[in-house]
Amino acid sequence: PRHKCGNQKSCPQNHFAFKIISGAANVVGPSICFEDLVLMSSVKNNIGRGLNIALVNGTTGKLLKTDIFDMYSG
Repeated sequence: PRHKCGNQKSCPQNHFAFKIISGAANVVGPSICFEDLVLMSSVKNNIGRGLNIALVNGTTGKLLKTDIFDMYSG
């Protein structure tokens, strides 16, 4: 069976499914999947070097904001 975000197991009831992939230098980009919806990825063109963050409402699961913090440039 297929599970949300490609996880190996289903999440318990009343829990959110998510998967975060950190990427590998500039070869494989990072991605963030939440409840089977890709929030950030190179395909969506909303990632960058540094910390890629998706802010999600913990009650509703609604995406509030995505942002990138470039730790290299300061």
